[in-house]
Amino acid sequence: TLNARYFHSSFGLRYLLANMGELQPDTAIREFIITQRPLDIAEALLAEQPRIVGFGVYIWNVAEITQVVALLKRVRPDLVIVLGGPEVSHEWEEQPIVQLADYLVTGPADLAFAQLCRRLLADDPPTEKVIAAATPPLDQLALPYRFYTDEDIAHRLIYVEASRGCPFQCEFCLSALDKTAWPFPLEPFLAEMQRLHERGVRHFKFVDRTFNLNAKIGARILDFFLERLDERLFLHFELIPDHLPEPLKERIAHFPPGALQFEIGVQTFNPTVQALIRRKQDNRKTEENLVWLRRHTHAHLHADLIVGLPGEDLASFGAGFNRLVALDPHEIQVGILKRLRGAPITRHTAEFDCRYSPQPPYNLLCSALLDFATLRRLERFARFWDLVGNSGRFRHARPLLLGDDPFERFMALSDWLFAGTGARIGSVIGG
Repeated sequence: TLNARYFHSSFGLRYLLANMGELQPDTAIREFIITQRPLDIAEALLAEQPRIVGFGVYIWNVAEITQVVALLKRVRPDLVIVLGGPEVSHEWEEQPIVQLADYLVTGPADLAFAQLCRRLLADDPPTEKVIAAATPPLDQLALPYRFYTDEDIAHRLIYVEASRGCPFQCEFCLSALDKTAWPFPLEPFLAEMQRLHERGVRHFKFVDRTFNLNAKIGARILDFFLERLDERLFLHFELIPDHLPEPLKERIAHFPPGALQFEIGVQTFNPTVQALIRRKQDNRKTEENLVWLRRHTHAHLHADLIVGLPGEDLASFGAGFNRLVALDPHEIQVGILKRLRGAPITRHTAEFDCRYSPQPPYNLLCSALLDFATLRRLERFARFWDLVGNSGRFRHARPLLLGDDPFERFMALSDWLFAGTGARIGSVIGG
């Protein structure tokens, strides 16, 4: 695959390698970054004389991988190219990269990729190009953690997961297609965490969509790390904002500064919009939990809001932003709505005249409620907020800049900077 940065590691490729069975000795992971030239990537792959190359395709690398696949097929037409990943698992019929490739595995390919490779190497190729992978029982998967190398541990982010799936149906997210959340068997998972810890891993990024859904399992995992607490330990979790049971609160409060980061997807406070996109969220509990976390823990709080959700106009978004600012999370990430392939958000496209970019990441360009000029202003607002509000470099100036209406204040400031009046200030902020 092609990662966004060298710092990232591909969790998915390590799952594939872990589950290759007897083919594992003849299988290798090759990771590049999207800033490398496609020609150089193709050269490196062809130098190893592979028979099959499988690509993990995501929204951030599809353009670059398409170029690599085109080069590989031009030089070695006999090379079998297999695609997988969320970007090609839905609406794949007209994607150029799928037309170039030999096979496509949609859905979770942990076991399906190895099965396909066995058939190809036995000269028994499937007649169908597109293979829909069934969700594998998690207790049947070989876990991938031993395939993090010493170099990964020293220089890269280490991803882990205690569960897969999501029980919620928020339509902007591909997890809306999941039926529920499934936990991995806990004891084998903790044994793997112990081995990673013994190898020197201290930064664990949990990719679970709903870490705090099961309080019992979450408490066991937090206890595990509390028992191994040192000055280097850092844990990153995604939390459901309105669900914080007492067993979790009790343990979270014991972690020292710098040990925990919570990514908390608030997305919108508008109840009408929440109902429209099938997002179940108790706003009162969300506020109570954020206040409690801010006052009684040392966790770093990163909260998310989405611009452009169906039914939300500029005034509604601004009110939600101000409401979240008042809760004082350490960071507020303002993101523009993206139309992910396969996400159910498309059912609102006609009603709200949503028009998305045809190029990744398929961000909203305009809608019936937010015209193109307004969306561009909001993109600049998000950038300016990130530079000033989230950076941590303006602790004294930030409260003065916020005023009584932070959204209007920062919108005006970002407009001013964009107009060129504050070009020097903008260069200093950005520098």
